[in-house]
Amino acid sequence: MTSTSPVSRYLRDHVPIVDSFRSFVARELVPMARELGVDEPAAISPDDRRLVRRRSADLGFYAGDYPESVGGQDMPFTAKLMMHEYAEASGCPLAPTALCNAEGPSWLLLTGDPQRDDRHLRPLVTARATRCLALTEPDGGSDAFALATTASRKEGGWLLRGRKAFVSNADQADLTLVVARIDTDPPRRSPGIFAVPAGTAGLVVGQRFDGMSGEPVFELLLDDVWVDESALVGAADADAPDWRSAEALARGRLLVAAQCNGMAARALALGVEVARTRSSFGRRIGEHQHVQEHVVASRLALESARLLTAAAAQHFDEGDDVVEFAALAKLAASEAACEVVNRMLQVHGAVGWIRGHPLEYLYRQVRAMTIIEGTSEVQKVIIANSMGLG
Repeated sequence: MTSTSPVSRYLRDHVPIVDSFRSFVARELVPMARELGVDEPAAISPDDRRLVRRRSADLGFYAGDYPESVGGQDMPFTAKLMMHEYAEASGCPLAPTALCNAEGPSWLLLTGDPQRDDRHLRPLVTARATRCLALTEPDGGSDAFALATTASRKEGGWLLRGRKAFVSNADQADLTLVVARIDTDPPRRSPGIFAVPAGTAGLVVGQRFDGMSGEPVFELLLDDVWVDESALVGAADADAPDWRSAEALARGRLLVAAQCNGMAARALALGVEVARTRSSFGRRIGEHQHVQEHVVASRLALESARLLTAAAAQHFDEGDDVVEFAALAKLAASEAACEVVNRMLQVHGAVGWIRGHPLEYLYRQVRAMTIIEGTSEVQKVIIANSMGLG
């Protein structure tokens, strides 16, 4: 976020961190992307992703919001969100890779278990390992916790059976977090989360699906996967959702909101530049009222989403319950990003539609943002419930 943004006054304490990250991107990642010849994240090889992540982790950026006790920097979450926005807005395809996303550490693992910290969490925070989250199921859709995948007690551990869908990073992950319905009598209401290392017998990466933006997702098969008691994150007899589950979901939605704001900012900057420099009918196209309407409406949508995201980030850092605010921010930012990218493509015309143009990639990338981490419709349900309507 630049110093001219209306939300910058709420975030100025974190600007030095973002400026340091900005310097890292300009100094190391932009030249590296140029040397590799990549122009979008899907073209980055796994080896180059690992290199970028580890370098970023060494500098304290990758998972800087995690506690120092597990290798992080205790960075305010607000600063983390600001870096994610800048990474998307920068136009450097390596920049988003330098910050942890679906492959990185999960707040679900912060259970106060030192052995789990050393075995799983620290390698994830320092980018020496990656993970994936196996939550969504083929028949579940947006009802993510209507789980057919089960976990049953078996010989001093748990037996996992089921099938997961749309799992990011499943082919590269060193650790899989599996969300399953715990099969007990009486039934446990809340699901269990199991940390399953790669190579565990019965854990099989199935079919690959390539999304619009080129990033793949996978199905994951759990064919009698046996894990010991320590694999279960949290207590086996818990009869209510762990607070970390709600916090982890809220964090994920706020990260998506920040990324959406960055995409929208990138698209708007591209559109404004074209409006200022391209001419039609004897004058610059930015002088036409229809083009101005696209630009101004996009600016309004972006700044509104930024304000909601900043407010939610501030509540998060102050320890407040942010489930409702995260849903508001994610809904506003994802819908705004789709609107802004669409409007700026209209400003560009045919040139923005050509394969290889930044807006053509943004158009493919942004469409998923109203689906991942809960669809826009799910966010509306959360907000309605918080207002006493559910």
